[in-house]
Amino acid sequence: MCAMRTYLAIDLGAESGRVVRGRLGGGSITLEEIRRFPTGTVSILGRKHWNLIRLYEEMLAAFRAVGGSGGAESVGVDSWGVDFVLLGEDGQPTGLPFAYRDGRTDGIMEKFFQIVPAAQVYAATGIQFMQFNTLFQLFAMAQAKSPQLSAARSLLMIPDYFHHLFGGGSVTEFTNASTTACLNVHTRQWDFDLLGRPGIPSHIFQRLVQPGTPVGRLTQELQSLTGMGDIPIIAPATHDTASAVAAVPAEGDDWAYISSGTWSLMGVEIPRPLATQQARAFNFTNEGGVNGMTRLLKNVVGLWLVQQLRAGFDVSYDYPALMELASQAQAFRSLIDPADARFLAPQSMPQAFADFCRCTNQPVPETPGQYVRCALESLAMQYRLVLGQLRQMQDRPINRIHIIGGGSKNTLLCQLTADACGLPVLAGPAEGTALGNLIIQAMSLGHISSLAEGRAIIRNSFELVEYQPQPNRRLDAAWENFMSLKQ
Repeated sequence: MCAMRTYLAIDLGAESGRVVRGRLGGGSITLEEIRRFPTGTVSILGRKHWNLIRLYEEMLAAFRAVGGSGGAESVGVDSWGVDFVLLGEDGQPTGLPFAYRDGRTDGIMEKFFQIVPAAQVYAATGIQFMQFNTLFQLFAMAQAKSPQLSAARSLLMIPDYFHHLFGGGSVTEFTNASTTACLNVHTRQWDFDLLGRPGIPSHIFQRLVQPGTPVGRLTQELQSLTGMGDIPIIAPATHDTASAVAAVPAEGDDWAYISSGTWSLMGVEIPRPLATQQARAFNFTNEGGVNGMTRLLKNVVGLWLVQQLRAGFDVSYDYPALMELASQAQAFRSLIDPADARFLAPQSMPQAFADFCRCTNQPVPETPGQYVRCALESLAMQYRLVLGQLRQMQDRPINRIHIIGGGSKNTLLCQLTADACGLPVLAGPAEGTALGNLIIQAMSLGHISSLAEGRAIIRNSFELVEYQPQPNRRLDAAWENFMSLKQ
């Protein structure tokens, strides 16, 4: 009988974080949620920051719970991409880490492209142009002569920083580094030529390591504080989407994925980067994956729309109630363009929806159900657009879509996606990112032989829900309306 193996995944999302213990044995894996906590930003003097000290305290509380209930054999952290901590000579942060939705990068890309043309940036990095990319955040700090940047001796991405606090060295895991637009997509190393042209210091960038690399062991101090053992710290695919894609329970290669959470990240796995003029025109990104694969994908504003609509309503609703109201609302009454910049960080999301509908001569949503249905239908239409672009860029057929992450539990969104894309949708597992994190730890320790075996274990462990596309007479007219919003 095979021994039960246990691992600890810390999965930080833009809205919430979770600490999950995975138990592997008998060809299946089970999950135990140890702790869940909010991660949202804090606004200080008009700037948006991450409160990493509070998040660290949440992790310590989870460690105590795990240390008192059987422990774990390893631990690893994943999070969103692009954000970072700057450390000074003493190893302490030089200031509060900024959140990617902070407005200091408004208009910064245009200034950067005056120094390095956009075509050259994309040819070097293969990364989708978004104003909060690490490259542009650092350029904004350099332009402002930021004392935080001047005092910095090292830069660590968010998961790497927590690994460092746990006892790991100062290294940068590859998949998260690949989100920064500071990495050369062809050499897979820091692009110091690109960084030097706008005056970004090269000495702050750390050695790169691949997913599954042990980066240290839990400190004696943390062992004493929490009751955890002398366990390895293993860098998973520290970019949450990379871990989520590793957990897609797929077979073959004729599928696309949507990692559905605050963001929707839709794409395919390919063996080599695709940094072509067409990919740049479509604004696709080439990010690092597991086993040397590339994740060709597009970032789409995701359930952030629903999260912020809910926060902006006068009456408090839980998510199941909102989904029920949305399912009863009129179909395709109005649509928005999820890629429009006004939805990135509005003061009021309902007001942003209303303003957009007025500007585009559409009916303004009048009820919470209409607002949420508008958001979900617009996301499904955006997925249809991205699917078409993926098909244009590469020859491999796409015959089904896997939705993983929290959005896989949203039955209305999954059905709308199947209808809009005209493909079967396989939904689940919801905790895809944590599962990918755990599977990579197990691979690192030699408990799983390959990613294919890990995906098979996930297929055996979780029930997937299949959604077949349903005919909808309004779909073609809605698609024409949606595309007109892009003009």
